[in-house]
Amino acid sequence: MDSPCVARLAADLAGHGTTPTRETLLARFWAETEAAGTPLIEPVPGDPHHWDVTFLWRGSPATRRVLLLVNRLIDRSDHTSGLMRRLPGTDVWHFTYRLRSDHRGSYRIAADDSPAAARADEQHLRSLTGTSVADPLNPRSVATRWDGPPASVFALPDAPPQPWRARRPGVVRGTVERHTYASTALGAEREVWVYLPPGADAADAPAPGVLLLLDGDMWFGQMHFEDVLDNLHADGAVGPLAVVAPHAVDNPTRMGEFGGRRPYADFLTAELLPWAVRRWSLTDDPARTVVAGQSLGGTTALFTALAQSRHRVGNAIAQSTSMWWHPEVGPGIPSGFAEGDQWLTRQFTEQPVRDVRIRLDTGLHEGVMAGMARDLEQRLRARGYDVTHTEFNGGHDYACWGGALADGLAALLGPGPRPGPAVSPPASAP
Repeated sequence: MDSPCVARLAADLAGHGTTPTRETLLARFWAETEAAGTPLIEPVPGDPHHWDVTFLWRGSPATRRVLLLVNRLIDRSDHTSGLMRRLPGTDVWHFTYRLRSDHRGSYRIAADDSPAAARADEQHLRSLTGTSVADPLNPRSVATRWDGPPASVFALPDAPPQPWRARRPGVVRGTVERHTYASTALGAEREVWVYLPPGADAADAPAPGVLLLLDGDMWFGQMHFEDVLDNLHADGAVGPLAVVAPHAVDNPTRMGEFGGRRPYADFLTAELLPWAVRRWSLTDDPARTVVAGQSLGGTTALFTALAQSRHRVGNAIAQSTSMWWHPEVGPGIPSGFAEGDQWLTRQFTEQPVRDVRIRLDTGLHEGVMAGMARDLEQRLRARGYDVTHTEFNGGHDYACWGGALADGLAALLGPGPRPGPAVSPPASAP
C-alpha cells in the first residue's frame, strides 16, 4: 500500500515534467516532512481503528536499497520484507504499514550506499542490519541493548499513555549511586545501581519499599529510569521506593546467570536485598518488595519469586518473558520445545504456591511467546495466584517496557504521598 501523502507527491511530480518544478516539489515535501516529523501517521478512511504509518528515508544518488527494521514487524527470516521502495526519479524511499491505533514500537533504518552493492539476498540484507541507525527525521528515540545505536520510537493515537517517562522540570529528585558488591553466590563482583527516593535521608522518613530491577546497566546506564521514578513519586503514584539494580555485565554472562538458575536468585534475595535493606534502612516487608525483569530477565524475576529461600519478595513483574527458555538447554528454541508445557510454567505448576503477586506484560507481536504467557497466566490463576496479565500492541521492546514497568509499580505499590515542593539536584556516585 502507498501513503496518501506519498501518492499525492507522485501525482504532483507526474504532472510537472520540468526539472526545476520537480526539485521545488521535492524540496517542499522534505521541508514539510521535517517539520511534521516521521513516520507519517495518516487516517484510514472509514476505519477509525487503524492508521497508515509511513516510514521515509532521504536517499543519496548512491543509495541502492534501504532496509526498514521495525521491532517485530519485519520478518527476521526474510529481510526482503523490510525493503523500502523508491519513488522513481526521486530521493524518496518509503514503506507503509497499516497498524492498529494502539500500536507503539521502535525501529531503525539501514541504507545501502556501497559503490558495488551486492544483490539483495538474505545474507547481504542481514549484514546491513549492523549499519542501521535511528531515523534522522524522528526526534523520539530509545536506547538499545549493549550500547547499540539508539532506535526511533513511534506511537499511534490510542497507544497506552506513558505520563511518567519524560524528565520534568521542578520535580524533586532522588539520588542515584553506583556500588560494587562481592557476591558469594556468583563468585564474582557486580556493579549495582541504587536509586533512593526524594527525602529518604530525612529523620522521620518511612522505610522505602524496594524494587530489585534486573539489567541495571540498561535502566540506569542508558534509559535514565530515575526520571520515571522521580515522576512517580512527584505524582504520588507510588510510596517511597528504592531501586537496587545490578549490572548484567555482558550478554554471555547474562545468558549464563539468568533464566532459572538458583545462584542468581540467591544473589538477589539472600545477598543483595538484605545488604541494601541494612545499608539504607529499607523495608523488609515482602508486600512492598518487587523483583522485575524483561525477556530472559522476566524468566529470572518469576523464578526468583518462586525459588527464594526465604520469603523476602512478595511481588514480581515479568515483561516479555522468555517462556521458551530451559536453563539446561540454553539460548534458542530446541526442536519441539516451543510447543506444549514450558519449563517455567511447569515450575509454577509443580512447586508449592508462594505468597507472591504477579504482573505479566506481553507484546502482541512476540510470536509464540504471547500464547505461552497466556497459558502461564491460566496456570497461575488456577493455582490461586494473584496475577494480572496485560498485553500491549507492540514487540519485544524497551519503548513499550518502560511505560508498562511504571504502570506495574503504580498498580502494585501505589499510591503514596507526594514529596515536598523543594527541588534537589540529582546526585551520582562515580
